[in-house]
Amino acid sequence: MQITVTVNGDEYTADVEPRLLLVHFLRDKLGLTGTHWGCDTSNCGVCVVWLDGTPVKSCTVLAVMADGHAVRTVEGLADGATLDPVQEGFVQCHGLQCGFCTPGMMMTARWLLDHNPDPSEDEIREAISGQSCRCTGYENIVRSVRWAAQQGQGVRP
Repeated sequence: MQITVTVNGDEYTADVEPRLLLVHFLRDKLGLTGTHWGCDTSNCGVCVVWLDGTPVKSCTVLAVMADGHAVRTVEGLADGATLDPVQEGFVQCHGLQCGFCTPGMMMTARWLLDHNPDPSEDEIREAISGQSCRCTGYENIVRSVRWAAQQGQGVRP
């Protein structure tokens, strides 16, 4: 099937098999490897992207379901060479750790801050509860999101 998807503001048209998952379309067809692939069962959350502004686990979305829609990946967070406050927070507060869960965490955190620019620690933990980090107890990730919120730059256009 032929699909046309807008990814990070750029339109792409490609022929895909109907069973191709969005995560594989992004990584294998478009070369956007920032979106990680972990479990294929929607448990780990490392594959979170936005579909029409809503976070989805791209391992459970078929690429054909994104036809005619907008997808935003972790590669679309930065504004050129300027990191998004969430990205900067992960650097400043050591939220990156091994990095495997980082793209999904960042996409979820950005969505949270766009909807709640000053979340509590409990609200941050609730927002990221659908994602697994095998490195820590999430302390540095929560600190990273709080850092971004405290910069007064929680909401991005």
